[in-house]
Amino acid sequence: MEILNSFFNWIMSKRITQIQEFMDNPHEVQENIFDYLIGMARHTEWGKKYGYSDISSYEQFKERVPVSSYEQFFPYIERMMHGEQQLLWPTKVKWFAKSSGTTNARSKFIPVTDESLEECHFKGGKDLVSLYVNKKPDTKLFAGKTIGIGGTYQKNELNPKMYYGDVSAIIMKNLPIWAEYMRAPGIEVALMDNWEEKIEKMARLTTEEDITNISGVPTWTIVLLERILEITGKDNIAEVWPNIELFSHGAVAFDPYRETFKKLIPKEDMNYLEIYNASEGFFGMQDTDKPNEMLLMLDYGVFYEFIPSSEFDKEYPNTIGLADVKVGENYAVVISTNAGLWRYKIGDTIRFTSTSPYRFKISGRTKHFINAFGEEVIVENAEEALTEACKVSGAEVVNFTVAPVYLETGKKGGHQWLIEFEKLPDNKELFRNTLDETLRKINSDYDAKRAHDLALVMLEVVELPKNTFYDWMKRRGKLGGQHKVPRLSNNREYVEDILLMLSESRTPTP
Repeated sequence: MEILNSFFNWIMSKRITQIQEFMDNPHEVQENIFDYLIGMARHTEWGKKYGYSDISSYEQFKERVPVSSYEQFFPYIERMMHGEQQLLWPTKVKWFAKSSGTTNARSKFIPVTDESLEECHFKGGKDLVSLYVNKKPDTKLFAGKTIGIGGTYQKNELNPKMYYGDVSAIIMKNLPIWAEYMRAPGIEVALMDNWEEKIEKMARLTTEEDITNISGVPTWTIVLLERILEITGKDNIAEVWPNIELFSHGAVAFDPYRETFKKLIPKEDMNYLEIYNASEGFFGMQDTDKPNEMLLMLDYGVFYEFIPSSEFDKEYPNTIGLADVKVGENYAVVISTNAGLWRYKIGDTIRFTSTSPYRFKISGRTKHFINAFGEEVIVENAEEALTEACKVSGAEVVNFTVAPVYLETGKKGGHQWLIEFEKLPDNKELFRNTLDETLRKINSDYDAKRAHDLALVMLEVVELPKNTFYDWMKRRGKLGGQHKVPRLSNNREYVEDILLMLSESRTPTP
C-alpha cells in the first residue's frame, strides 16, 4: 500500500498547476467555459429556441435566456426522463440526480451527463485530494481505505434504460475500478436502499479495515461513528482506526458539530475539509485552514452568475457576472452547466470573502430564512449564533430547526428553536441568552425588532428528546444520502409536524 500511496500522491499533485491557473486568471477561464457551453448546446432544442448559434457575449445571453427555476425546466426534464434526447444538452442523458431540497417535499430530477460526471463531480473529488496532498505531502491517505456514506439509485419507471438517485450514489456507481478498490465496504453495501440496514452493515464491515478518510454529511456520519463505537466497545474512533486523518464534509454547516467530532475522533492531526457538492454540480472546496471558506472551482464546465439580495424577490432578477461581485454581500447563485442547466437558480446563497482568488462562504437558501417580522434572519446567522451559544455553555447539538411564532391578539411574535442536544448546556438560560444576543449582534434587523420587545420577544428553546430528528426524517422517507433537516422556515410547517409527531408518541394507545 505504501507504493500505491506514493503513486497516487504524485498523480494528485500534478493538478495543482491547473488549479492555480484559474485562481490567477478567473475571468478568462470563465469566458472559455461560457464559449464551450454555448457552442455545445447550439443545436439542442433549447439552443435553437434561444438562438445560441449567434450568441457571442454574456450580455446577449442575459438578454435572450431567462433566469429559470426548476419549475421552468421541468417540462424538458420530464420529456428527457421518457427518453427524448438533444433537448438541453447534445450528448445522451441516462442519469438523473434526485433531490428534494429542504423547502419543497416534491422530488426534483437533475440531469447528469457524462461531461458533468467527468469534468465536474469526479474532478471535484480528485481536486479535493490534490489540494490536500499539496498541503500535506507526507499524507498516508492512500495507504488505507475510504468510507463514503452515500444514497441509492433505481431504474426510472418511465424508461428502464434510465436511472435516478442521490448524486452520491450516481457518482459511486460510475467511478473507475481502482476507486472501488480504495473503498470500504463494497459498493453493494454503500448503495443499499434500506438506510438502517446499510448503516449496520457499514459499521460491522469497516471495524477491521484501515480507514484513513471519510466523506459524508456530518449528521449521518455521526450516526455511523456512534454505532461503530457501540459495536466495538471502544472509547473513540481513533482506537478503531488509528490512521484516520481526514473527514471531508458538506450539505450542512460543520461548526455546530465540530466539538462532537473532536470527541469522537480525538486526534491532533485530524483534518476537516468542507466541500460544496450538490445535485447540480461540484462548486467549491476548502483550500486553506480557514473553516467555512471555500475556493470557487471555475474550470468544471459551470458558468456562474449571481443575483444580488435586492433582486431576490423579483420575477425577472438582474444578474451580475463574477467580475462584478463584491466581498461581504449576499448573492443567490445562478449556473449554466455541462449537464444542460441554463441560467438555473439552484436556491443557495453565498457571500464572497475574497475576489483574488474567489473564495466564499455558504450563507443559506433563497427560500430558507425567517422574515415574518422584518428580521431577515438567514441560515448563516442562525448557525453562527448556535455555535457561539454552544461554545459558552458547553452544549453540543445533534440537529435543530427554527420557525416564527406568529402574532396573536394581545401577544407579540417570536422565534421558536427546536433543538436536539447531544450534550445539554451547563446553563440553559446562558445558552438561550447567548443565542439571542449573538443574533442581535450579527443581524441589525433582528436587533431592531428585539429592541424593547418591539416586535419580537425573547426566543424560545424547545429541548427535543433523543432521536427526534432521526425519527422525523425516517417518517418522511428522508433518511441518509444528502437529505438534511431544514434549518429555517418562514412558516411553521416543519415545526408543527415535529411537535405533532412527539405528541402522538406520548399519547397512550387505548
